[in-house]
Amino acid sequence: MSSPTADPLAALGALPGVADSVEAVRAAVDRVYGHRVMRRRSNEITSEAALRGARASAALAGADWALEEVRRRTDFGAEGEPRTVGAALRLTAEAGQLLSIWRQSPLRVLARLHLVAAGGVQPDETVGRPRLAGEAVEEPLIGLELPDAAEVAGRLDGLARLLLTGTSAPALVTAAVVHGELLALRPFASFNQLVARTAERIVLVDSGLDPKSICPAEVGHCELGRDAYLAALDGYVSGTPGGVAAWIAHCGKAVELGVRESTAVCEALQRGAA
Repeated sequence: MSSPTADPLAALGALPGVADSVEAVRAAVDRVYGHRVMRRRSNEITSEAALRGARASAALAGADWALEEVRRRTDFGAEGEPRTVGAALRLTAEAGQLLSIWRQSPLRVLARLHLVAAGGVQPDETVGRPRLAGEAVEEPLIGLELPDAAEVAGRLDGLARLLLTGTSAPALVTAAVVHGELLALRPFASFNQLVARTAERIVLVDSGLDPKSICPAEVGHCELGRDAYLAALDGYVSGTPGGVAAWIAHCGKAVELGVRESTAVCEALQRGAA
C-alpha cells in the first residue's frame, strides 16, 4: 500500500484493536473448519448454519421466532413477521448463487438481493433498485438520519469501486464496511437490514475466510442484541476511528459467536443427536 488513501479498507485494518479482532476471528474459523465432523458432513453444517443465520437475521428485523418454529412453518407469504422470516430464508438460499456475480458487479447483486427479499411485496417500480428522491423507506428499527438519494447513489458507487479495485484488507474489515454502509444508507425501500447482513455473509464466503458458509455472523449479531448492534452502528456512522473500529470489532465478535453455534452443531452431529 503506497498510502492510506490507496487502499482505504486496508487502512481501517490498522485501526487500534482491529488486528486483534481479525486474529480472533481467523483462529475461531480455523478451529471449526478443523472439526472432525467437517470432513464428512460439511454440507449438513452449511445447511444448518444457513437456517440459523436466517432465523437470527429475521429476529433482529423484528420477527423473533424459535428455530423449531422456522423449521415447521410454511406460511412465509403472510403479512407481518412471516413475511420477514420468509425474506430472510430466501436471501440466505440466494446468497450462495451470487458469488461470481459479486466479483463483477456488487451493485447488481445488491439489487438482486432486494428483489429476492421483497418477493413481489413492494410496487414493481421500487423493487431491485436504489430508492429515488422522495421515496420512503420502511425500516422502523433503524433510527439513523436517512441520507438522500443522491448521497446514496454516490456512496454505493464508491463502495462498488472499492470492492472491484481489490483490497489487502482482512475479510472481516471488508465485510463489516459493506454491512455498515448498507445499514447507514438504507438504499432500498425495504428489507435493508436483511440485505446488509446477507451482503456481509457473501463477503465472508467470497473472501475465502468462510468458503463453506458455516460461520453465521447473523447468529452472533442476534445474540449480542439489537441495542448493542445499533450502538455499534452509531459508532460506524460517526466516522471516527474509534467508532469504526468498534463496529468492526462488533462484527468480529458476531462471527466468533456464529462459529460457536456451528461448533455446537458439529458436536451434536458427532454425538448423533443433531
